[in-house]
Amino acid sequence: MDSPADIMFGITSETKELGRKLFQGEATFLWEAKALDNLPPADLPEIAFAGRSNVGKSSLINALLGRKGLARASNTPGRTQSLIFFDLANRLRIVDLPGYGYARASKSKIKDWTDLTRDFLRGRSKLSRLCLLVDGRHGLKPSDHEMMKLLDEAALSFQVVLTKRDKVKAEAAEATHKATISAASKYRAAHPWVVFTSSEKGDGLPELRAHLSAFVE
Repeated sequence: MDSPADIMFGITSETKELGRKLFQGEATFLWEAKALDNLPPADLPEIAFAGRSNVGKSSLINALLGRKGLARASNTPGRTQSLIFFDLANRLRIVDLPGYGYARASKSKIKDWTDLTRDFLRGRSKLSRLCLLVDGRHGLKPSDHEMMKLLDEAALSFQVVLTKRDKVKAEAAEATHKATISAASKYRAAHPWVVFTSSEKGDGLPELRAHLSAFVE
């Protein structure tokens, strides 16, 4: 049975099924861009995924899409150093952004892909939503708040997605969830819905697919 809270954010049994068909249907690698002048055409709605290095971003994208290795997952922070685009049946695009925070790379290289990400977020016409991934074991960090301030300045709608739910005890998970909702509410561009996910166990994935499928035109 659909809860009133889920229904308020457009999450019902019907939208979960639509989201499942969209995200677990045809999904292919489309494009890798290392510069703004090498982006694919902005002709479909796009959902970007960002987060601190090693937050589990690639793992979550793979889990949402029902693929094991489409997005490159690594134990080495900072592996994603460009904008990676995935196409969902020519209806929606997923953009895997470089991780921020710690990365094993030179300062100049980190600056290059940080600038690329910021310019992309400020100027991409078809970018409908950014999912800001936050490690559920630790909650929001200063670098996450810096990113949220940037998204506020860019007037880009974002929502916080907590990761690694399977690694957090129930009481701690509930406290982190509530604290994250409260903190995010202070940012104008933040969507009020915060979901706690697990790439390993599948927690929150049907709801997130349902929520994001609403951006298909």
